Parts: sequence; structure tokens; C-alpha cells
Amino acid sequence: MKPLKEVAMSYMALAEAQKKLQCGMYAEAAAESIKAMEISRTMPPEEAFDHDGFDGLCYAALAPAQAGLGEYAECLQSAERALRYFNRRGELQKDEGKQWIAVVFSRAVAMQETGSPEEAAKGFRIAGEMIAERKGELPGREDMLREIAERLSVLGKESKPVEKPGYRAWWEFWS
Repeated sequence: MKPLKEVAMSYMALAEAQKKLQCGMYAEAAAESIKAMEISRTMPPEEAFDHDGFDGLCYAALAPAQAGLGEYAECLQSAERALRYFNRRGELQKDEGKQWIAVVFSRAVAMQETGSPEEAAKGFRIAGEMIAERKGELPGREDMLREIAERLSVLGKESKPVEKPGYRAWWEFWS
């Protein structure tokens, strides 16, 4: 296979993973995410391809799929890998901002389900701030905000943090 074909097949598998994730087909989305990464790794090393960025996007689809399957330990690992990319190069207002929010949210769910309530509450608050800050469309925005509020109330935390005057969200400095 020529590298151009491998790149196209990788991105098609990733797009399919994201489509399956939107439909709630978590096992299929996880399989497509893994397939996308496997295809991208078949490219010759001398080819110019942003493997870190692509893997970040794949893990961003894999983490919510694993959370949907109840595989919280695996979700946590995938979310951490995706966040290595997004925390360095993610831009909230671009299209990939949707995946960044999903990863932060999935990580918080995994933290809650694996017994780290303080980290989970912090993650849910950050996800809520990111959703509020995002200017573009975000499929499932209201459902995600509702679930954040419910999970925060279960954790015994206030669902709307008090903001200090002149407060700026942490990601505004990186975007």
C-alpha cells in the first residue's frame, strides 16, 4: 500500500469510529479506533505523518467508547493518552475541541467509577467550563451538561462553581 492510501484508510476508520460512537455502538467504535491506529502504524517511518496527533484523536474516540462499555480502567488510560495531545496542542474552538471535551468528560467518568471522587469532580467542572466556553456547535451539549450536574450532585459537590472576578479558564491560555 502507498502511504497516501494508508492515511486515507486510517482517517476513514477514525471517522467510522466517531460515527459509531454517536450512534451508541461502543464496542464497534472501540474496534474502529484501534483499527485506525493499527493502519496508521503500517506507514513507513520516513513518511511525514503526525502519529502523536492522530493517535490523540483515536484515543479521543476510544475513551468514550470504553466508558460506554463500562471499561473504566481502560478508559482512564485512553483518556490520559488523548490528553497528552490535547493539553499540548488542542484548540477548543476548532472542530477537535469536541473530542477534547469528550475526553475530559470520559476521564472524569472513569475517575468517578474507579474511586477517585475528588479528581472526578474536578474533571466534571473542567468539562462544564469547556462546554460553556465553546462557541461552536456541540452535539449532545445539554445532555452532557445535565449528566455533569447529576454526577457532581452524586459526588456531593456544587454543580456550579463560584467564579472569582476576572476568572479565565485554564485552557484559554493555551488556545
